[in-house]
Amino acid sequence: MDFIDGDGGEDAGYRRSRSRSAQTGRRGERGQHGEDGQRREREPRAEGGTEAQAKDACLRLLTDRARSRSELEKKLISRGFETEIITRALDRLQEIGLIDDADFAHQWVHSRHTYSGKGKKALAVELRLKGVDQDIASEALSQIDSADERERAAELVRRKLRNKPVEDRDKVMRRLVAMLARKGYSAGMSYEVVKTEMAAAADS
Repeated sequence: MDFIDGDGGEDAGYRRSRSRSAQTGRRGERGQHGEDGQRREREPRAEGGTEAQAKDACLRLLTDRARSRSELEKKLISRGFETEIITRALDRLQEIGLIDDADFAHQWVHSRHTYSGKGKKALAVELRLKGVDQDIASEALSQIDSADERERAAELVRRKLRNKPVEDRDKVMRRLVAMLARKGYSAGMSYEVVKTEMAAAADS
């Protein structure tokens, strides 16, 4: 049996649930592909740039998908914009609602949990890496309760077990528990879910 954890990439599900900021602005820049086949964004240097240019760069990025303020700030820094220009541009976009970390976090959690099967631990790490404030992240994560999380974990296990014979139960159990752990589910929940679903599959 092959129990490869196919996540489909960080934004595979999230892009299906863009925020209003992702639907506003200009057409995104056409990407390039590196040796690993992954999409690469062009990173034109701004050489100081103006506030209007900084806002324009943000709008192009937001056309691709919603982003946190921290993500946009890092992009603008990498493109050579001055700190004062970056702050003014981001403040203005936040003022008119095109940057909203709370909205971003809620959408990210919903999409990544629904489409990629991520557990709360993994989602908390992802939000932290995107620079989302801990209080905002906690509020977004609260939309997933223990019952929701357990059912999503069970769905992942059932999908792996579907129409596949189980010859070595211990080996399969270890792989399934490890798969759930990688997706951010607790060890205790992972074990209980796998045990329950394997028993149900054996009886069917």
